[in-house]
Amino acid sequence: MTTDEQSEGWTLTWRGLDADEEGLREALSSTGNGYFCTRGAAEWEETDPPRHYAGTYAHGAYNRETTILGGRPVLNEDLVNLPNWLTLMLRIEGEEAITLDNVEVLDYEHSYDIRTALVTRTMRFRDRKGRESTLRSRRFVSMAHSHQAALEWVLTPENWSGQIGIVTAIDGRVDNTMVARYRDLEGRHLDPVSPRTFGPEIIALKVRTRQSNLYVSEAARTRVARSRGRSWQAVEPKRTLHQMNDYIQQVLDLEAHEGEAIKVEKLVSFFTSHDNAITETLTAAGRHVERYPDFAEAFAEHESAWTELWDVCAIDLPSEPRVQLLLRFHTAHVLQVCSRHTARHDAGVPARGLNGEAYRGHVFWDELYVYPFLNFRLPEITRGLLMYRYRRLAEARAAAAEAGYSGAMFPWQSGSDGTEETQVVHLNPLSGQWDPDHSHNQRHVNAAIFYNVWQYYQATDDLEFLRDYGAELMLEIARFWASIAHKNPQTGRYEIHGVMGPDEFHEGYPGAETGGLRNNAYTNVMVAWICSTAPKVLDLLTGSRRRALRSRLGITDAEIARWEEMTRLMYVPTHDVGDGHRVVSQFEGYEALEELDWEGYRARHTNIQRMDRILKAEGDDPDRYKVAKQADAVMLFFLFSDVELRETLDRLGYGEVADDPDFARRAIDYYDHRTSHGSTLSLVAHASVLAGIDPTSSWERFLVALESDVGDVQGGTTKEGIHMGVMSGTLDLLQRAYVGCDVRDGVLHFAPRVTSRLDGLRYSMVFQGTSLHVSVAGGELVVEVATEGFSHPIKVGIGGEVREMGAGDRAAVRLRDDFADPSVQSELEHV
Repeated sequence: MTTDEQSEGWTLTWRGLDADEEGLREALSSTGNGYFCTRGAAEWEETDPPRHYAGTYAHGAYNRETTILGGRPVLNEDLVNLPNWLTLMLRIEGEEAITLDNVEVLDYEHSYDIRTALVTRTMRFRDRKGRESTLRSRRFVSMAHSHQAALEWVLTPENWSGQIGIVTAIDGRVDNTMVARYRDLEGRHLDPVSPRTFGPEIIALKVRTRQSNLYVSEAARTRVARSRGRSWQAVEPKRTLHQMNDYIQQVLDLEAHEGEAIKVEKLVSFFTSHDNAITETLTAAGRHVERYPDFAEAFAEHESAWTELWDVCAIDLPSEPRVQLLLRFHTAHVLQVCSRHTARHDAGVPARGLNGEAYRGHVFWDELYVYPFLNFRLPEITRGLLMYRYRRLAEARAAAAEAGYSGAMFPWQSGSDGTEETQVVHLNPLSGQWDPDHSHNQRHVNAAIFYNVWQYYQATDDLEFLRDYGAELMLEIARFWASIAHKNPQTGRYEIHGVMGPDEFHEGYPGAETGGLRNNAYTNVMVAWICSTAPKVLDLLTGSRRRALRSRLGITDAEIARWEEMTRLMYVPTHDVGDGHRVVSQFEGYEALEELDWEGYRARHTNIQRMDRILKAEGDDPDRYKVAKQADAVMLFFLFSDVELRETLDRLGYGEVADDPDFARRAIDYYDHRTSHGSTLSLVAHASVLAGIDPTSSWERFLVALESDVGDVQGGTTKEGIHMGVMSGTLDLLQRAYVGCDVRDGVLHFAPRVTSRLDGLRYSMVFQGTSLHVSVAGGELVVEVATEGFSHPIKVGIGGEVREMGAGDRAAVRLRDDFADPSVQSELEHV
């Protein structure tokens, strides 16, 4: 892959064909608008995973099916691969359609314009009869109009003239077959309803999901023009219609002349029965596509919508061109999955975006990494995404009650209605065996949801959301934790059993017949923090709202007293690491596990990130070892400031650990040596926590995290869908760990680190409704309050001093040019 230097860091370009890389390129060049998204597959190719897979996905478009595996029914809910609207093929003189396999490719370039999420292919080829042609393809999914997509061809015959046929189609004969390890599961999710035409130019197709009864309709309007000097002249080809229940196509026949370019424009509309203000999806699709402008006008509107987004979301770091390019790339993909269009739908954050079928399109805890970037730029999107959780509160309450708990227990994997979608078995591709899957015990997703609502409120001061939705969510989660915890009569401390931490390699204890761990430190500390925060949430409400909510939920004084007690008495396991020093244990009993022969495994395997699969394939058990997939106990240092974490542990009575000056450094180093980083999220967390401890190592990990998807560092996973967590996590890492942006007690603090890498940094942000501009130049961090659209004064902490800033105010702090000790701050300089 190369980048186009003429594009000033806004384009990814792949030159030449590489069959093994095509699936990755398709995922990376997906184009979407936060409502639906289509992979960057070549429109003239048949689906043939893993090489070519023309998947289209929409928020909320799920379907459940049952598969019998080993005599056991396995229920799976998938984000459905929807009808393929891309199909556009070329036939010359009635011969078979041109594909990459039946022509000699003379030149090939596939590019992705980050600024507009525009996918472009240019292919020069020679067919079997020696005819040479150039075909240039461009397409986008409109950010201006959520239901619109567009595709344009420009075909130039170089040494021939003759009859051509352009095949334009909508194909409903699609299944979910992208991910090899899921192919034993039922992947057929669509039933045909009807094809239809709307006049001579428009074809349309309607399908229905087999179980969830979601109707999906797509309509395509195809037009042709010839070049006439510098302009185009519309031509009307002969049109032939072919249709079946689940497929419809037109063949457009016309004469091609040597050296004369032919342009084909395919405008597409996309609707589902989840949409508002429609009478029926097929009618809506046909009506809308009929009104669409031509490609150029539609693209201009799309480009304008993206320009508005970049005004708010761009992060510029010209001193680090590769970093800048990938930050922009990640920003574009986050916005293609989570846009203002998303906020108008009942949508969560699929961990792998809308770019593929990995994780079956489910919503995990990855939103924890996504919201911080959105909170400070497009908080209305976070608000809409948090509503996905609120709307599933009833299901979470039912799950808690069924398990014998109070409050709300959200699932580890969520899909359409908020029930637990985690599989009970999981295929190990190394051994070919289906192993039990206990990951539904990752109850820490509930802590993440609580944390997300609180962070959104801190960034926005959106008391209305807290009053109407957020407080209820948070209080019900606090009640869940209070009910799942029990007090140990011997120690007098609260404990939580039967859970898994973020690590995921440890599902239980060695040899245990049941899954789950005792007292995962990350979970228990998060619960202590939740119990201290929940009363603050109540205090933020008006008296009438507080009384009404407590009455409706049945929250008693005794419950609140229990929360207060849990803030002081949660058990946090610790163990000795030598020289009289202790660290927080990942979970109770962790210190008794065996050390892994890391060097031995590195010598025998080129990639040991998924040590769990390697060990199980060898007949061993990762539960036996001090090995983690990703940051677990380290997550505490990632989510909380040093002050917050020490306060929480001191309040719990673990001052002998928390008050150690090297508390963070010691714990992070200890677990770093025992973590395989089998999740890209781990790179983000470790890079962040090392920013103030080891800036060089932090920056190195940041660079790996930036490259993780574009370089497919996990060896084939990205082609199944981008990793939303790491993409958004790198953006948050820059603002939170390196610029040191943190909200505490209503004050936006800045404590820059890794400063020697930040020269030229520029970005905008919004804090509690007020716009700011942040920049680093000439060894100085500058924070300026925008005058345009000014809301109200805000409190900003910079250089150790808190200042109230109004429209046009500017605060600056001189940065110490010391890579080894970035914690040293200089005096505040007001300009």
